[in-house]
Amino acid sequence: MEIITTQTQRRSKTEMVLTNIFKLPPIPKVLLKASKILDAKAPKSKELVDVISKDQSLVTKILSIANSPLFGLQRKVTSMDFAILVLGFSELKKIISALSVIETFKNKTDKYLDQKEFWLHSFLTGSLSEKIAEDVGFSIKGEAFLAGFLHDMGIAVIHRFFHSHFVTIYELQENSDMNLLDAETEVLGMNHAEIGSFLAENWNFPTSLCDVIKNHHTANNSTNNFLLASVIHLADYLTKHFQIGQFEPDKNLTLDMEAMANMRIHTEEEFQPFISGYEAFLVEQSEAIRYLS
Repeated sequence: MEIITTQTQRRSKTEMVLTNIFKLPPIPKVLLKASKILDAKAPKSKELVDVISKDQSLVTKILSIANSPLFGLQRKVTSMDFAILVLGFSELKKIISALSVIETFKNKTDKYLDQKEFWLHSFLTGSLSEKIAEDVGFSIKGEAFLAGFLHDMGIAVIHRFFHSHFVTIYELQENSDMNLLDAETEVLGMNHAEIGSFLAENWNFPTSLCDVIKNHHTANNSTNNFLLASVIHLADYLTKHFQIGQFEPDKNLTLDMEAMANMRIHTEEEFQPFISGYEAFLVEQSEAIRYLS
């Protein structure tokens, strides 16, 4: 009972700190405005160009991606209008989401968290989530990318705003068999999935998205979208399984077969054929992220 009380107190203290962090990043304005335009039934290119053009750093990176070998164009892309034509609205939303959040959470690499590794893992999980969502018939692919991309944002929050606790969590994992979630709960009274959900709520994201971020390790606890939570869990696991974009703090991550049942995967014999094409997809996407940095 004493341990439960202590963890409850730690959780309350963590929530209080999160509530009072005035520097907790707001949702990037360009992402908010661009997403609103891109979510319309008939997005207007001119409106999108007007919004994006206010952020020259974003323009430069989008043009760099449009000119990358990924698209193999003979002609150089020099305008946002042409970039939108080349990339398409869906791909553009993914790029804007990634670049905006990366910029917002820009932080220094240290021995406890490699920023490049973190963003590679986030981007690959988001991209693979979108691909899996499409394969299992989930209609809102863009939401799948965003949920996958943001699934570990709580880790970035802990590293930035609770750094001494992050070090303690790191050392707990190094010196014991404790997994990441248990180590975080031991130190902070809550884990990165819960903290990530707190951030998403702070950004006024849809309740379903907050719920998926909160339950990407525990998909069947999702109250709004256990299918998408299962998709994110699988994408997260596959970066480790294929060792492409795997994330060191997730080294003890195991596959939840109950979550796989939500996608009608019940046995190892069904699982292996289902994931067979995703390794090549991750390799291709890991090339794409080079142009986001």
